Amino acid sequence: MKISRNTVLITGGATGIGFALAEAFLREGNEVIICGRRESKLLDAQKKLPRLHIKVCDVSKEEDRKLLFDWAKSNFKSLNILVNDAGIQREVDFTKGLLELKESENEIKINLEAPIYLSTFFIPHLMNQKEAAIINVSSGLAFIPMAIAPVYCATKAAIHSFSSSLRHQLSGTVIKVYEVIPPIVDTELDKGAREARGQENRGIKPEEVALATMKGIENDEYEIAIGMAQNLRTGSRTDPDRTFQLINKTH
Repeated sequence: MKISRNTVLITGGATGIGFALAEAFLREGNEVIICGRRESKLLDAQKKLPRLHIKVCDVSKEEDRKLLFDWAKSNFKSLNILVNDAGIQREVDFTKGLLELKESENEIKINLEAPIYLSTFFIPHLMNQKEAAIINVSSGLAFIPMAIAPVYCATKAAIHSFSSSLRHQLSGTVIKVYEVIPPIVDTELDKGAREARGQENRGIKPEEVALATMKGIENDEYEIAIGMAQNLRTGSRTDPDRTFQLINKTH
């Protein structure tokens, strides 16, 4: 697929991987819209990249998703790429009961429900474009879970499954479905949990993910596994028990 002269919407685009993707798409001559919950972060992103269009949206809320779709369709009729990037990661200890699961933000709504519903909203619009794509950001942990973040890993495994099914369903249309599979990335995704548990490996830079993503899209590589995520994907198919033990030995 061509990586220039597109109109791209990126959820969670103000920081981390989303912002790096926004920067990469702008560099290639695309029109880019980002959305996120925090207006201050969106304004910071726009200050760094003045050509960005921004929209406040909490994708965990059904009404916000619909408003985002209506706004984007009305204002960007040539929109042809949806990037489902928004996500959060929490450590959840199920021995502590329901309160541990329910407190704070809802990983299922943000990581899984939002990409499914946004894809559903946008597919009829994307089908009317000359060329279109849905890009879902999953994780190497979709293939081998890290047990301390069980809900996050489950949502990313579901995104992998959803991407595979959606790709098959849309194979007769103009819409291509890409899955970006990053390893550990140095972002604020885990809200400081790595630092709190003394994890020295902070991961690769978001810019590396963006670079690999652009290359993968251009080459029509539908599963874009990056760095160590390639090992997790391979390990899940060749020696899942050993790979699981390796990734969870320090947790």
